[in-house]
Amino acid sequence: MSKRDSGAVETRPPRPEAASTHHRRSTSSRKSPRSSVGSTIVADSSTTTLGLIVKILALSMVTAVAIWAAFPLIDAKAWGWLAGEAVIVASVFFVYLRRPLPMKYLLPGTLFLLAFQVAPVIYTVSTAFTNFGDGHRGTKQEAITSIQTGSVKQVEGSTEYTLAVATRDSGELVFLLTDPDGQAFVGDADGLRKLGGATVDGGRVTAASGYTLLKLGQLSARNQEIGDLKVPTDNGAIIASGVTQAFEAKATRHYDPACDCVIDVETGTQWVADAETGSFVDASGERLPQGWKVNVGFDNLVSVATDPHISGPFVRTLIWNLGFALASTLGTFAIGLLCALAMHSDRVRGQKIYRALLILPYAMPSFAMLLVWRDMFNADFGLINRMLSLHVDWFGGPWTARAAAIAVQLWLGFPYMFLVSTGALQAIPKEMTEASQVDGATVWQAFRQVTLPLLLVALSPLLISSFSFNFNNFNAIYLTTEGAPFPADNTSVGATDLLITYTYRLAFGGAGAEYGFAAAVSIYIFTIVAVISAISFRRTRHQEEVYS
Repeated sequence: MSKRDSGAVETRPPRPEAASTHHRRSTSSRKSPRSSVGSTIVADSSTTTLGLIVKILALSMVTAVAIWAAFPLIDAKAWGWLAGEAVIVASVFFVYLRRPLPMKYLLPGTLFLLAFQVAPVIYTVSTAFTNFGDGHRGTKQEAITSIQTGSVKQVEGSTEYTLAVATRDSGELVFLLTDPDGQAFVGDADGLRKLGGATVDGGRVTAASGYTLLKLGQLSARNQEIGDLKVPTDNGAIIASGVTQAFEAKATRHYDPACDCVIDVETGTQWVADAETGSFVDASGERLPQGWKVNVGFDNLVSVATDPHISGPFVRTLIWNLGFALASTLGTFAIGLLCALAMHSDRVRGQKIYRALLILPYAMPSFAMLLVWRDMFNADFGLINRMLSLHVDWFGGPWTARAAAIAVQLWLGFPYMFLVSTGALQAIPKEMTEASQVDGATVWQAFRQVTLPLLLVALSPLLISSFSFNFNNFNAIYLTTEGAPFPADNTSVGATDLLITYTYRLAFGGAGAEYGFAAAVSIYIFTIVAVISAISFRRTRHQEEVYS
């Protein structure tokens, strides 16, 4: 019986070549982990060093910016903002010097949120409780200085000077003055001082060390600065009369701390300080145009609701604002959905071409298209009247102007709704509509009971955001109708004004800025949009629960 037949296993010694090969493989396999670990350590070390350098540079930049921003805050005595800056810088150093990894990603976004969202909201709300606006921008002392400076004028017997306009090496504008006795002076915003080492020829300074006299062309270029420069003196101020003469003007109104009032020395009229309104008021109730910023509490908010001259236009504007937002949102949704349904059918040829044409209004700059539409609605040479053989003054009547504004917004807004409706339709399984038709439902019943509810579940948040956008659609009104037409008795609010354009006119209108009152209107706008959006989102969640 052979060994194979007996079941014994034959063992043979490995060949020398095979053993050496096996040894080399095992050795290389044992060495490779060390070499890979070593390379990883080297890579980690270089990466750590680079990250440390970047961190040091970034934190150094943060420190530099913080120091740069601290000095203006200290000068303005804005201690609250300075404390906030210190907290932010400390937070940045704490997060990036330690290792709370999630905060390293959350902190930049949080800081940007505070800077560009929270801080403007806080500033707007705080402004709503003040009288901040034209004539009430600064402090009481700044108002007093403005009153006294504004009353400066030449009086009989005031000193006259020969003027030469010059600049310092820094480019600052100064007056080189010569009095009737031939003495030379230099005057700037800080006051009047004697000028040494000056060359006076013909009673006029022709050269002075450290100053460069302006030539005729330079004088013409800086004529506005020359007229604005006032050199303060003990009795008033020196102002230019042309470019060769100046005179000492005296203030006819001065502030008396004893009575906390401004007195006109020529007429004897007194304007007493009113701390509640931030104004100087005389016995007849007349106020000086220069006032100061004060806290008025809820007066601005109450005025919007109770003052008949304000609440009436406000309510009318609010009703039109709601109508415009609803018509724009629902109208664009209806047109966009109809176009999407038409393009969703497989029987339509050239779908890509039609879709490209339908989204053209969305691809064009809206501000340019609004200006084009404004010209098209022109009563005299507009394309609308010419094509339809009409003689309609579209922007002359309230309802025609409103119809034109809504029509323009429908044209601009429906491509967006077309795009989102197309995407939502493609996400609905065809089996659902086919099943409804098998159950005997008509096309309209299948759309109303199956397709539309599923579309609303997906598109309701977009409709709510579209309503909020159209509620504050500044460009749609301001670039087409500019709020017109305006009633004869109130030029501050027009028939097509939205609350946002009304607020803009209050804040930056030609009649004078009222930032505090405009901020109060902004609070009402925010509250209205927030309440409507909250109710809509709540109904949307209920709808999602029903159809989920």
